[in-house]
Amino acid sequence: QVQLVESGGGLVQAGGSLRLSCAASGIIFSAYAMGWYRQAPGKQRELVAGISSGGDTNYADSVKGRFTISRENAKKTVSLQMNSLKPEDTAVYYCKVLGRILGVDYWGKGILVTVSS
Repeated sequence: QVQLVESGGGLVQAGGSLRLSCAASGIIFSAYAMGWYRQAPGKQRELVAGISSGGDTNYADSVKGRFTISRENAKKTVSLQMNSLKPEDTAVYYCKVLGRILGVDYWGKGILVTVSS
């Protein structure tokens, strides 16, 4: 059974930092690209950052230069370091296996990040 469990969210002031982590189980983690999505109130879910199985990364324009995605295959974790946070970064952040596994999408339950002005 594939499980993705996020941690590290919370409340932070604008300009501050948070680090999100996602622990995966039930998959050969090193074989899959992983991503972080977010969904702000009233908005569609969007891809924030992705990292390939080989470590190549990509970012949404809105977070380039502020967020860094990384992975530790031995620990089966993917992290999102978020710096210089802005109120518009407030959202529920989700960890996801990019692509499907045997036709199934796997998401974490999400974790709330609130950035106060």
